[in-house]
Amino acid sequence: MPKIKSQAGLLFIFITVVLDSIGLGIIIPVMPALIRELIHGDLSQASAYGGWLTFCYAFMQFFFAAILGNLSDHYGRRPVLLCSLFGFTINYLLIGFAPSIFWLFVGRLVAGVTGASHTVAAAYIADVSTKENKAQNFGLLGAAFGLGFIIGPVIGGILGHYGPRVPFFAAAGLTFLNFLYGYFVVPESLPKEHRRNFRWINANPIGSFRHIKKYPIIMPLVVCIFLINIAAHAVQSTWSYFTMEKFHWNERMVGYSLGVIGILLTIVQAGLIRVIIPKLGLAKSIVTGLFLNCISLFAFGIVDTTLLLFVTSIFYVFAGIAGPAMQSSISNHTPANEQGQIQGGLTSIISLTAIIGPLVMTSLFSFFTKKNGPMYLPGAPFYLGSLLALIAVIIAINYFRQNNQ
Repeated sequence: MPKIKSQAGLLFIFITVVLDSIGLGIIIPVMPALIRELIHGDLSQASAYGGWLTFCYAFMQFFFAAILGNLSDHYGRRPVLLCSLFGFTINYLLIGFAPSIFWLFVGRLVAGVTGASHTVAAAYIADVSTKENKAQNFGLLGAAFGLGFIIGPVIGGILGHYGPRVPFFAAAGLTFLNFLYGYFVVPESLPKEHRRNFRWINANPIGSFRHIKKYPIIMPLVVCIFLINIAAHAVQSTWSYFTMEKFHWNERMVGYSLGVIGILLTIVQAGLIRVIIPKLGLAKSIVTGLFLNCISLFAFGIVDTTLLLFVTSIFYVFAGIAGPAMQSSISNHTPANEQGQIQGGLTSIISLTAIIGPLVMTSLFSFFTKKNGPMYLPGAPFYLGSLLALIAVIIAINYFRQNNQ
């Protein structure tokens, strides 16, 4: 593929992933207000609906990531990506015009299908890259996701000030412009001679779990990844509801706070990890990160001022060293020719936590903040997350002791 066309394709992929992650982030600040408007209820009731909406999105994405990837192997990357972008545009319009909560669920189901385009985006990058620049080009995916998740909540918070539906119309317009750019400018990356027939047996995410069982030595760390990713949804799924309930924040403040956390996460994940993990080593990085998760999640539940909440956020983002360290340790214990299968299995496990975590955490928040409830405890999801992180710490310490690390 000519260099100019390759660069146009990479720009298209970068913008697509940015818009996908903006779509995830833009919802967080304004979704509580929109749900409350549609159900005519309070914040506690809205959080329960929010959990089910996130469940629908994650459930569809869990199954359709493999399907879209296989469809792109058969029909090419370009048509699948364009359909995904068009579907995302429809999703935003459905939510923006939603006359009832039912249409919000329809929109999130559509988004779950079309939002599973990251697999296809990665395949496009592999198609247009050389061996020399493939790693660099794959780095664009992580950078694009991080950038979108910083921009999304801020846009949602600012535009949400003018109404909870406004951010969705803005997102629909941006996504449709990218669809037009892809349609008229971006070439196909997969030659017809390299395509293969679509087979349902290959489009099955459940099968990826089997590969992990072949290596019992990594199972304790896999369990830690499962626990810590469920715990993370105490923040990811209840942050808007929690801060609005306890600190009386508005949508703009929620957006700004998530933007700050996104910037801090990017600094840690893109820069400081390269220094911290080599100095501490994998074992100490994993235990330290898990312990910081335990402490910071508990602190989120008990802090009573905005300043302390932001201070706690610093410790929480540094806890992010645990994830890459665990993945690296798992990689070191598996053969080179099994890396793709093992990483695919881990991705499926993390996707599974995105189905379980939001439902558990938002239900817990709703139960402990509803009127006439047994106890008023808005920090309950964070306490559960802290407990899960503590269990992960114990498992990790025992694992490294048994393996003399």
